[in-house]
Amino acid sequence: MDFEFFADKLKKLLSDERFNHSLGVMETSEKLAVRYGADVEKAKIAGLLHDCAKNLREDELVALANKYGIQIDDVLEKSPSLLHGPVGGYMIEDYFGIQDDEIKRAIMLHTTGDKDMTLLDKIIFLADYIEPNRNFEGVENLRDAAYKNIEEAVIMALDETIKYVLEKGQLLYQKTVIARNDMIIKTKYI
Repeated sequence: MDFEFFADKLKKLLSDERFNHSLGVMETSEKLAVRYGADVEKAKIAGLLHDCAKNLREDELVALANKYGIQIDDVLEKSPSLLHGPVGGYMIEDYFGIQDDEIKRAIMLHTTGDKDMTLLDKIIFLADYIEPNRNFEGVENLRDAAYKNIEEAVIMALDETIKYVLEKGQLLYQKTVIARNDMIIKTKYI
């Protein structure tokens, strides 16, 4: 795959800050893919393109969600920025010509997670959270955990996401709760 081609097209869609974040996610995704034996090329592509829809306005996200047949529930209606993942998953085919279902799914779930996350889903979810430009309390612990046990690290990240959303008084998306419970059931109750 032509990363330079993808990067050039992506740069036209994103702010400089968001583009630099995407490069950081690509780099982190590559490292995690190597660590856990995932497809490195798919991880790099999904990492680079995960936020391709991030700088779209809310009305544009809703219009594209409708175009792509993405169901908009009550939470997504009130928090349309959450649509950037699902919309981005479809945009990669239209805008970048990528038809890989694993990459599409990882991009779609990179913010919320979901039940039955694949290794690539987990890598992109975590890489988005811990890439080098991220700077928040606890990020170093999460970075360390990411290279020791990916399941534990994803649970930690989901916990932090849920705490953050609750502290901000925002709506909690059900896929995030489902992802957390599913990960805990599969790792701690086997």
